[in-house]
Amino acid sequence: MDEKDIQILKLNAELSNHKKEVAILRETVSTLQNQLEKYTNNERHKRYYEKNKEKVKQNAKQYLDNLKVQNPDKLKEYRHRAYLKRKERNAMDFRIGLN
Repeated sequence: MDEKDIQILKLNAELSNHKKEVAILRETVSTLQNQLEKYTNNERHKRYYEKNKEKVKQNAKQYLDNLKVQNPDKLKEYRHRAYLKRKERNAMDFRIGLN
């Protein structure tokens, strides 16, 4: 065996190790996604919001009112971020409308 054959064998071994590692990582990702589904917006969260819509809105309003008093800079930051997102979304809608 010459050096090229040895290098090829080493690369093949390394490739197989990487393939095994990728398979393990893919399996881990799929299990974590399944676990995460429990905590993301699912039907249970939607039903809760439908039943307690007024309470949720009232709590959000109280939070904003408290934020106005306690930390107006944070509220200013939230509103600025919302403005930037709205501006970006409008620009994307405009670009999509042109196509």
